[in-house]
Amino acid sequence: MKVIFVCLGNICRSPMAEAMFKELVSSAGLSSQIKVDSAATSTYELGSPPDRRTVKELAKHGLSATNMIA
Repeated sequence: MKVIFVCLGNICRSPMAEAMFKELVSSAGLSSQIKVDSAATSTYELGSPPDRRTVKELAKHGLSATNMIA
């Protein structure tokens, strides 16, 4: 199964959802069965890392945005 989260620039909502859902999938032992990704509907932020506020919020919950690029 593949799950993709989409937002306008892929720097705020969709990478946050991706990181959170990946953790849920991993915790359930389903990483080999469920692939998770995020994408944008525009090219505004192409090549940008996640927004600093997204990174900060994920860190509060022990989640990482490492290697995520719009």
